Amino acid sequence: MSGTADRSSGQQVHVVLAAYLGWTLDAFDFFIMAFVLREVAATFSAPIGSVAFAITLTLACRAIGAAGFGRLADRYGRRPTLMVNVLCYSLLEFCSGLAPTLTTFLILRALYGVAMGGEWGVGASLTMESVPAKWRGPVSGLLQAGYPSGYLLASVLYLALPWLGWRGMFMVGVIPALLVLYIRRSVPESPDWLARTQQERRVGLWSVLRQHVGLVVFAAIVMMAFNFFSHGSQDLYPSQFLGAQHHLSPGQISVISIIANVGAMLGGIGFGTLSQRIGRKWSIVIAAVLALPVLRLWAFSTTPVMLGLGAFLMQVCVQGAWGVVPVYLNELSPASIRGTFPGLVYQLGNFLASANANIQVWIAQWYGGDYGMALAIVIGVVAVVIAVLVALGREPRGTRMGTDLA
Repeated sequence: MSGTADRSSGQQVHVVLAAYLGWTLDAFDFFIMAFVLREVAATFSAPIGSVAFAITLTLACRAIGAAGFGRLADRYGRRPTLMVNVLCYSLLEFCSGLAPTLTTFLILRALYGVAMGGEWGVGASLTMESVPAKWRGPVSGLLQAGYPSGYLLASVLYLALPWLGWRGMFMVGVIPALLVLYIRRSVPESPDWLARTQQERRVGLWSVLRQHVGLVVFAAIVMMAFNFFSHGSQDLYPSQFLGAQHHLSPGQISVISIIANVGAMLGGIGFGTLSQRIGRKWSIVIAAVLALPVLRLWAFSTTPVMLGLGAFLMQVCVQGAWGVVPVYLNELSPASIRGTFPGLVYQLGNFLASANANIQVWIAQWYGGDYGMALAIVIGVVAVVIAVLVALGREPRGTRMGTDLA
């Protein structure tokens, strides 16, 4: 019996590690774009707004990937779908570095968005269905910490820009394909999915969504606000706020980004763990509200030291709220479509927030090139929206799934 328990616990660790690495490497590939906006624009002789549209396309197309890969995960299993997904986004990242024209580059970033859109939902459902209920809060924080972990890796890689060039940075993004070998060798299928496959008839996705249309709309709107919260604090921050506005060097930008992402990882794990004690929704509300007093330090500081401190504290709050999202959405989800629902509503929110980069460019231009003002306006508004919406919603902690059903 002890050997079986040890083996089960070991398998659960492999699942958590694979899902964490999948999201880390996915975010790493995504955030390379945030660091090289100016270099890509120079190569293609295009304005920043045209190149920033690549971020919009990536975010908008993630909903397609969430629906497609999520449905595959509900039909054929989380594990094989995750493997295909990781392989797709890695190869498309590599191809982005070979793009001969801006149009080709934008098409590749859109396709990358489809692949990226599938990874989070599939990985999150596999993880939450595989671990004990008492692990869910901390594991949720750890899983979401993969996002700033990927940003941190991109920050470190940015130091090599003078040697690699922006094309070389994208080509390095093929490395996540190696994760497929680890998943194939060490990661088991979700016990929840296996049990329901044997016991239940297949239920149509759209019939389930129609039955829960209110929940879908609520969750998608919440995730729209969440995506403005994260992308509004990150996508233009290194290139336009620190680089173009404050004229910091690549080394300074990299160091501040690393500091910010250390804060993000601490926030994600900390608030995810807190949610196991006080509930999912109140942990999210507290993290979102705490972002408000940090706004001035974060967006309007002028020295590298204070900018770094502001970035650290802001990302503790932003990713602290996000650290609860994987478990929050999986516990809200109808069981029969858990492979699809969390990723779908997450990426629908991404679609609704996909114009963030262009909106912030427009606001900054309205204020005479002040990106700090643009960032502060967006983050201040959505922090309040998140706190209000989540406080009005239900508390999902205690939902039975995965190992609880054994």
